[in-house]
Amino acid sequence: MKLRPSVQLTEQQVQSGLKLVTKDGLAAEAMATLTGGAFLVAMAVSMGASSIQIGLLAALPTFANIAQLFAIWLVQKYRNRRAISIICSFLARFPLLVIGVLPFIFTGGTSLKALIFLLFFHYIFGSITGASWNSWMKDLVPEKVLGTYFSHRTRLVQLVNLTLSLVLALSLDYVKLHFPQQEMMAYSIMFIAGGVLGMLGVYLMSRTPEPLQPPMPPQNIFKLVSKPLKHKNFRKLLVFNSFWSFALNLATPFFTVIMMRTLQLPLSYIIGLSMLSQVSSIAFLKIWGVYSDRYSNKTVIAICAPVYIGCLLAWAFAGDHMLNMALLVAIHVVSGIAIGGVNLAMNNIVLKLTPREDAIAFIAARNMITAIFPAVAPIVGGLLAEFFVARQIIAVVLAICSLRFLKMVQEEGEIGKEQVLPAMLNHVRALFVKRKVVPQIIEQTEQKSMGNSQ
Repeated sequence: MKLRPSVQLTEQQVQSGLKLVTKDGLAAEAMATLTGGAFLVAMAVSMGASSIQIGLLAALPTFANIAQLFAIWLVQKYRNRRAISIICSFLARFPLLVIGVLPFIFTGGTSLKALIFLLFFHYIFGSITGASWNSWMKDLVPEKVLGTYFSHRTRLVQLVNLTLSLVLALSLDYVKLHFPQQEMMAYSIMFIAGGVLGMLGVYLMSRTPEPLQPPMPPQNIFKLVSKPLKHKNFRKLLVFNSFWSFALNLATPFFTVIMMRTLQLPLSYIIGLSMLSQVSSIAFLKIWGVYSDRYSNKTVIAICAPVYIGCLLAWAFAGDHMLNMALLVAIHVVSGIAIGGVNLAMNNIVLKLTPREDAIAFIAARNMITAIFPAVAPIVGGLLAEFFVARQIIAVVLAICSLRFLKMVQEEGEIGKEQVLPAMLNHVRALFVKRKVVPQIIEQTEQKSMGNSQ
């Protein structure tokens, strides 16, 4: 198998590569749905996990980002991001198969310690893959369509998550009701299926072309990683990203636990609410992609972040009565719209502000530095398990504070949210009444913004 980078890619190769990246994303999302998220939490709860252990499981993916330091060394030494991504992806996804197979080999099944141990390697090698892959995508995806392409890819990925989550939730509820003794075996089958789909993603990745990476002069790795800290604008982005991630991860990993333990909701209800969140996210992702390309990613974050903060605050009012289902539905719908825009714009602005020649160093440094806070947050949240409302308030306060740092970040072509909101509201209104957006609305907004900037 030829895995060497190409000196120059044709337009046909780029388009073929983008399609393969999308297919790989679908396989990876199916893998993640089967082996993570609400289903991993539900599995851990069924195994008797404590709040601290659940917090540790939530912290593992972000804590593992420290391994991206090794990714920088690998890319600097071998200059073959595709080969690094493929090998590390294989090593990351193989433990999922092991987790799934263990109950068929040992009568004791998979213990919590074994689960955490194997997932540690899954996340470590996945982290190395992520740094190499992001640098690869920086060169493969044309910047002018960055927002549009990734919004399209994310919508397809979320549709897979949506459909698969529904099937799995209904299936698990059926197993719990009729064959409760087989519940852990069902989770094992999910891990095996996830591992197989993960390997399919490795194959698709191997067929995706890689542009030749710009030369990286031999440098001390720690000096290379320190470069982003000396880049004033990127440093401001890191501060915002870190505060925002800590605030969100202080509370969000425990929403599933609250719905299962406090509200006593069936798993199908919980997944149904998660699906509502994803449907709303999918419906708006195209809008966020267009606006991030047309205006700026910073503008999208400035619009979506306060909305999501409001949803965090609303969780503090969730009680133990079924009447609160209306509140839970509203929270999931609105938060899905908001967090979809934040995540899309956050990833895009990192790629946009990253210098091409130091892409791997900037991306890895960002992932490692910002990983510290969300890795610690779920553990802190686990320690605050008895103080749910206090935890929510702290998360809200920190999230609001993080927005002050966002204002300091400079992005080329950015336009204030006050100028974008009228066009966006008209866009949304047009979607609901099944009419196309009048192009003049956007043109007038752009002309007005240009006039103000002059």
